[in-house]
Amino acid sequence: MSNAILVLNAGSSTVKFALYEAETLQPLCRGEIDRVGADSRLHVFGPQARSFEAVPPPPVGGDHEDAAAWLLDTIRHEPQFALKAAGHRVVHGGQSFGTPVLVDDVVAAELAELIPLAPAHQPHNLAAIRAVGRAWPGLPQVACFDTAFHRTQPRLAQLFPIPHELTAEGMLRYGFHGLSYQHVAEVLPGLAGERAKGRVIVAHLGQGASLCAMKDGRSVATTMGFTALDGLMMGTRSGAVDPGLVLHLIRERGMEPAAVAEVLNKKSGLLGVSGVSSDVRDLLATSDPRAAEALDLFAYRAVREIGSLMAALGGLDVLVFTAGIGEHAPAVRAGICAGLSWAGVVLDPTLNEAGQGRISAGSAPVETWVVPANEELPIARATRALI
Repeated sequence: MSNAILVLNAGSSTVKFALYEAETLQPLCRGEIDRVGADSRLHVFGPQARSFEAVPPPPVGGDHEDAAAWLLDTIRHEPQFALKAAGHRVVHGGQSFGTPVLVDDVVAAELAELIPLAPAHQPHNLAAIRAVGRAWPGLPQVACFDTAFHRTQPRLAQLFPIPHELTAEGMLRYGFHGLSYQHVAEVLPGLAGERAKGRVIVAHLGQGASLCAMKDGRSVATTMGFTALDGLMMGTRSGAVDPGLVLHLIRERGMEPAAVAEVLNKKSGLLGVSGVSSDVRDLLATSDPRAAEALDLFAYRAVREIGSLMAALGGLDVLVFTAGIGEHAPAVRAGICAGLSWAGVVLDPTLNEAGQGRISAGSAPVETWVVPANEELPIARATRALI
């Protein structure tokens, strides 16, 4: 039997999980329930993956809380795992939470108040916390925040040009995907050496997408803002749009704020532009010209934002791709890097197709890497430290 720490990462359409040995943090297994809310499927890999081979499939059509409850029930009936704690990815920590924290009723209530700032994720994160509380009453639970990594940004990078009173109330650029960026910052020195301390931009590209500019492994600027809707074009989210467009939809089209939020969060991005899908795999597989335009726009927006972060850094030494699209879509990486050739970003086509490790040409001034995302390990470390 292994004393284990369970890590839960409830995304917009997935519930990712990992089990680590509680003392050494050796990985026991990692997995994912994908397509939550539809035909959910379980994928598990790692040394203890065989423990899940005979389990029934996840509930079809269930929500994130159902999926998490099913997963917890499955783990409960596996005698080789003795849970000591659970760690959770929580997208928004607001001003109050800049470091991991043990969850109690007060903390959970404060995190629930932040749901309007991360409506696509925060409810799912809290659903996983509730599911663990029901399955293992009294089990220590730790919340780790995507916003925390960006608390190192200089004040000017956090400010919006809005009245000071609103800034004082916490209307700041928080940034997200911080756990993913933290993992890259931890492993990059072992890959890129001294360059990892220099001017680094990390592209976390998935259904949610953002960029982070780092110096010495610390966040100095990022594309997401007060909410996870800002910045890059995403799967179903628009990213940055003219605020006047939002006002136009409300004033001239008579749309209610909730309807505008629905458009910008769930009907825009790759899905909205293509009219086909929010999944890059689907868009690459079709000859529909709108799909091609959506992919071109995705790359164009990424190039423009990378240029902006280069200005904040004063140049670029290393470009890193991570997360689902960043790791598994060589055509998307190629499109983005082609738009950055002026900055010294040049790919080796063969390495890019392989999509592992360094993918830049040997003579390129900027090193380009693919680093597999692992938001779960930083959570496991923080959970072990707090318990």
